[in-house]
Amino acid sequence: MNGAWVVFAKELRDALRDRRTLLAVVLSSVVIGPVVLFALSALVASSEQRAESREVLVVGLEHAPSLRNFLARQTLVAKPAPADYEQQMVKRQLAEPVLVIPPDFERELVRGERPVLEVVSSSANPRAGVGVQRVRRALHAFAQEQALLRLTHRGVAPALLEPVKIEDRDLADPRARAAQLTGMVPFFVLMAVLYGALNAALDTTAGERERGSLEPLLMTPASRLSLVMGKWGAVAAVGMLIAVLSCLSFLPAQSLLRSETLAALFRFGPREAALFLALLLPLAATLSALMMAIAIRCRTFKEAQASNTVVILGVSLLPLLSLFNDSGEQPWHVWVPALAQITLMGRVLRGEAFAALDLLIPLAVAALLAAACLVYIARHLRAAATR
Repeated sequence: MNGAWVVFAKELRDALRDRRTLLAVVLSSVVIGPVVLFALSALVASSEQRAESREVLVVGLEHAPSLRNFLARQTLVAKPAPADYEQQMVKRQLAEPVLVIPPDFERELVRGERPVLEVVSSSANPRAGVGVQRVRRALHAFAQEQALLRLTHRGVAPALLEPVKIEDRDLADPRARAAQLTGMVPFFVLMAVLYGALNAALDTTAGERERGSLEPLLMTPASRLSLVMGKWGAVAAVGMLIAVLSCLSFLPAQSLLRSETLAALFRFGPREAALFLALLLPLAATLSALMMAIAIRCRTFKEAQASNTVVILGVSLLPLLSLFNDSGEQPWHVWVPALAQITLMGRVLRGEAFAALDLLIPLAVAALLAAACLVYIARHLRAAATR
């Protein structure tokens, strides 16, 4: 253990002395929380602003005086749409849908016919799609008003149109609704830990082999296991440091939320941060051992980077399983590293309770995988240095 501690202190000092590592620690851990929350809240606030906008872009409003009167009574401001609104819509330069009124709208409405109103938008333009429901609600209210006037004129009770009253009841918790917007937070934290430990894992294995400093290290009295434990401890410490800073950065970052709705729903306190760390710290140690095990067989730093692309791609794609799985969470999700952490961190954000076994299973899997990787590194350490 004394030899492992000496190697640990030396590797950790070298890792923190590296400017690239320090820059990765700062950018990927301290900045990620405020940046992610600020960008997400800005997006939500912009969508809310467009959804609550009182402006309606209209083509041919002069053909519908009754509709113009209704929009004014609803405090909606009708503005003429630009002449090239279709091109602007396709190019995503127009952020509002356009209501198109035919020339004979008022005549057909007076004759009791059903004139056609077009709400022009583009499904490839999300900004314009936000206001579609607002315009449709206004047109639906106008149609109901016209129907009620016609029924009242003929002496028919308007209540006959709705023989059944329908009420909605949403079972989702407010935190669960917020988790639909903040569901990407665990993914960003996980990737920050992965990329933060990547440079240290490659430098302490393939980097030393490329520089020729691995052979002198093996000539010291320290055993191979001590060398491996010291190197792995330094890399894992860097990954864990990034995990701690990433999780804690979300605590003050909540003050940057621009959306009042998101600020009221999103709750990330010390308890949530502690649960995040309980899930991320073992994974950081496991990913460090896995990347070192892949890099120990590589001759150069660049070759080790290319080989570890598989790990990065796998960790990036595993969370997509829960996204494309319509049947929800499965019991085997907690047995897969990275996927288990994403799944359980999502539960934390939704405020759902989970048993201690849900934490112990990912911990046990991470410990077994890390132990297997460390044994593999110890067996191939001397062969990698002399080959």
